[in-house]
Amino acid sequence: MAMHVPTPTSRLRFGLGRVQITPPVGIYHRMWGAARHDRAAGVHRPLLADVLVLAPLDRGPLLIRAHLDLVGLARVDHQRLQEALAESAGVPADRVVLTYSHSHSSGFFVPDRVTLPGGELIPPYLNHLRLQLQEACRQALYAMQESTITYGSGPCTMAANRDCWDQESGQYVCGYNPQGQPDQTVLVARITGKSGTVLATLVNYGCHPTSLAWENELISPDYPGAMREEVERHSGAPCVFALGACGDQGPRDGFVGDPAVADRNGRQLAYTALSILEGMGPPATDFQYQGPVVSGATLGAWAHQPFSPERLDQCALFAGGLHIVDLPLKAGLDAQTFNRQLEEWTSRQQEAEARGDQLEARDCRARAERARRWLARLRDLPQGDTYPMHFSVYRLGDAVWVSSGGEPYALAQTELRRRFPHRPILLSPLCSDLQVAYLLPRDRYGKGLYQEEPSSLGPGCLELLIEAMAAQISALEN
Repeated sequence: MAMHVPTPTSRLRFGLGRVQITPPVGIYHRMWGAARHDRAAGVHRPLLADVLVLAPLDRGPLLIRAHLDLVGLARVDHQRLQEALAESAGVPADRVVLTYSHSHSSGFFVPDRVTLPGGELIPPYLNHLRLQLQEACRQALYAMQESTITYGSGPCTMAANRDCWDQESGQYVCGYNPQGQPDQTVLVARITGKSGTVLATLVNYGCHPTSLAWENELISPDYPGAMREEVERHSGAPCVFALGACGDQGPRDGFVGDPAVADRNGRQLAYTALSILEGMGPPATDFQYQGPVVSGATLGAWAHQPFSPERLDQCALFAGGLHIVDLPLKAGLDAQTFNRQLEEWTSRQQEAEARGDQLEARDCRARAERARRWLARLRDLPQGDTYPMHFSVYRLGDAVWVSSGGEPYALAQTELRRRFPHRPILLSPLCSDLQVAYLLPRDRYGKGLYQEEPSSLGPGCLELLIEAMAAQISALEN
């Protein structure tokens, strides 16, 4: 029996800056192909951006992490924001990890939407966003101090597998699969200063923010908004949301137009996070057996013991960086094909609207949307058979913080956690390469799943990414 239970910990210098990044009402909003509106009609909850600055205790190179309440941005705009943060922090762009909550109700701010209703507001919004992120970075740099991160985890049943077989129609649909086995792990990081004051909490959870869908016309962070509010109300400190790998996961109760559902989902996640926080001991302590105490029974006493100097040194390790792995591209991707599809479905949509068939018009518009998005992806894909996927791996004391491009299935994090059970693995997707879309396990290809249709990558992509990440984690083990 183990008589010593180590508490996963990182010791480093930390600073946090936060700004509100809510777009103006009236901006182009339609993320859903089935939506009938283009412009945002109002605001459910404000959108936020959190910029974290992390650095070794010895004042070595900075690592910048920005978490934005957006669904994602085109490569050129993503890179502009990375460069703006790098400039503000005085670091190379490869030391900036920029990621998104992926709320599908935040608005859709990509270049091919500028000519659509509300699209004229996109360029000025993105220009202002760049300035806002630089301000948040300056706040974080000013707030930097020696800190301790304590990690804990537990399950939240809000997330569900969404690869659902519809027996009646004989096809897979993207929705709640009662037979699925989702990864419902919530990883919580509590950041405290030298005085023991909680500076921030971070909640990492793999679930698409798709509580709200095509019927919703409000700008919203979806469930992360209420989750943050509830955690902050109890902890008294900012709460940062970090989306986990969730290509095959979404809320069990989702795809609705009622913001109350998003808030309920957020509170469900918050209560799990708060339970984990309440179960944490003091910073920089391990839970250790103290010996027998004779009472009515002979009791076994345990206590939180301060770290030894050697343990403190172990938790201060800060190492890692950015890497690239070549992944297989799909064959036969052709712009002419998607241009024909866009023209055909747009024409059919107009015909359906002319005869008053709103359901047919909605479906045709959604299929035209799929073709339009493929054309945007193709502009950012390289020539050849492989795609250079970016990912980062950082060892922060006992924990490993991983980021990747695209939208990997939850297998990415469950497999890494299986291989490295002694380390908290915090995985953030959508940190680059958004144009590749989903990374599915090899055995999920060829089944007619939604995620295969928009994916730019072929079978084996997810397994290759996992192996590359695992190799880098192993390299940092010693």
